[in-house]
Amino acid sequence: MRKISLFVLFFFCLSFSARSLSETQKLESLCKVWGFLKYYHPHVAKGDFDWDKQLFEKIDELDHIQDKAQLNELYSKWISSLGKVDECKKCSKEDKEKVYFLRNFDLSWVGNRKIFTQEVSQQLLFIQKNRNSGSSHYFGKGGKKVYFKNENSYGSKFTSKKTSLLELFRYWNFVEYFFPYKYQTDENWNDVLTEMIPKFLTVDNDEDYHVTLAELVAKTDDSHAFLHSPLINASQYGMRKVPAEYVYAEGKLVVMRISKNKFNEEIPLKTGDVIYDVDDRTIPQMVNSFGKYVPASNSWGKILKVKNLFLFSNRDSTTLKIERDGQNLVVRAKTYLLKDIIREAPPAQQKWKFLDNDKKTGYVNMGSIEKSDLDTMYKDLKSAESIIFDLRNYPKQTIFPLSRMILPEKSIYYQFNFPETNYLSKFYSAKNSIGRKNPDYYKGNVVVLADENTQSQAETTVMMLKQHPKAKIIGSHTSGANGDIIRFKIADLDTCFTGLGAYYPDGRETQRIGIIPDIIIKPTVKGVQEGKDEVLERALDYIKTSF
Repeated sequence: MRKISLFVLFFFCLSFSARSLSETQKLESLCKVWGFLKYYHPHVAKGDFDWDKQLFEKIDELDHIQDKAQLNELYSKWISSLGKVDECKKCSKEDKEKVYFLRNFDLSWVGNRKIFTQEVSQQLLFIQKNRNSGSSHYFGKGGKKVYFKNENSYGSKFTSKKTSLLELFRYWNFVEYFFPYKYQTDENWNDVLTEMIPKFLTVDNDEDYHVTLAELVAKTDDSHAFLHSPLINASQYGMRKVPAEYVYAEGKLVVMRISKNKFNEEIPLKTGDVIYDVDDRTIPQMVNSFGKYVPASNSWGKILKVKNLFLFSNRDSTTLKIERDGQNLVVRAKTYLLKDIIREAPPAQQKWKFLDNDKKTGYVNMGSIEKSDLDTMYKDLKSAESIIFDLRNYPKQTIFPLSRMILPEKSIYYQFNFPETNYLSKFYSAKNSIGRKNPDYYKGNVVVLADENTQSQAETTVMMLKQHPKAKIIGSHTSGANGDIIRFKIADLDTCFTGLGAYYPDGRETQRIGIIPDIIIKPTVKGVQEGKDEVLERALDYIKTSF
């Protein structure tokens, strides 16, 4: 009986090791092993091999692999060919002064018995424990910020399935080891790889190549991320535009200005018109359709990134459904190439001013004021009872000098997570302080205006101003993308994603959520039509009724 049981067990093990694998399973495992060795194996990480060439060779070899046993034989020989890995004594010593953030760290795939044999798992685990811990051929550090280097360019045109797979694998591993918010993506990052491999295998032309890359980048769910592709702009959104400027409010577009064109032709739109449908698609439907290829941290961040695309088309004209003076109308508006639209320069914005004759309320446009202006601004406004800082824009590196004027003392305003470059995919946390002991700090009321345009450095500046004892944030949720960026190329196209994790001082998340105002107010269609700044008006009302 025991002999029969052993035979059954042996047969089961033999059958399990010889189980057939799908093309996606094989390529998925190759992506992970290739990326892991690239960053963890001491000889590979030092640049001793043409690592792209090795990937191309392994992709070819996978064509002859049918089952788990053959796959693991390939991996075992490959790993052995890379040279002896010496024991790394310092790799087992953790810096006890660092507070580690491990929600992105997951190498459990190494022990997946459906794919890897125990022998190969042990080879990979040994490399993990004795990993490269010095400089790397493939990334460097500027301060605490990481940058990628020595990545070969293969151009932006589709040339082969092997090259397109390399770009997929390269990008997937960038995110796997360096993206601080990997744990927050809507779709598990492992599942993204499983989903995208078949899509990259079906690519056979330049347009599909770029669109599939854009879909991949959008999976980061990060408002910092983008993929700059003129081909996508031309094919997906269009190169012609209805010559009208508008504001997005309540899921509709309120026309603010009609631009002239070189042909002096009129279009059937008027200032104040409300556009709610473009070529039989509502504005929310257009947001959803564009969103597949546009990465954003949240819904309002996605609107921010796509709202300028609504009136673009490749057609000579577009059909618009509008509201005008209480009536619903359908109009056909001609589109123009951008070179044929005459754009007026926006009026110059005052950097700071008083909003009343009594000089009780000051206003600072944080998108236009510069470091060199701060001393004069503060001298002018410090006597005001309240100062409104408008951060519905992107500031000009003014956070540190401004903090030394506004805040009463040094305070912790943000917690950042930095990449642990000696153990990739791990991050460590550090609380950041700002300001200084300042008896002459601004003792009036600080009101901060914010909305979806408030992103990254702007969000950090909001958090700094929030440390003021009389601060109040008014507006709507911010973009939810903070922590600097890592800029690089994929398929020779410019792209990036957030490089550092950014959190409230108590560890609460801001990425994907944004900074939540104390008083929430959003523009309305009626308010925009009447030329009101409802967020600013609400701030003035708060100041009037609260103090």
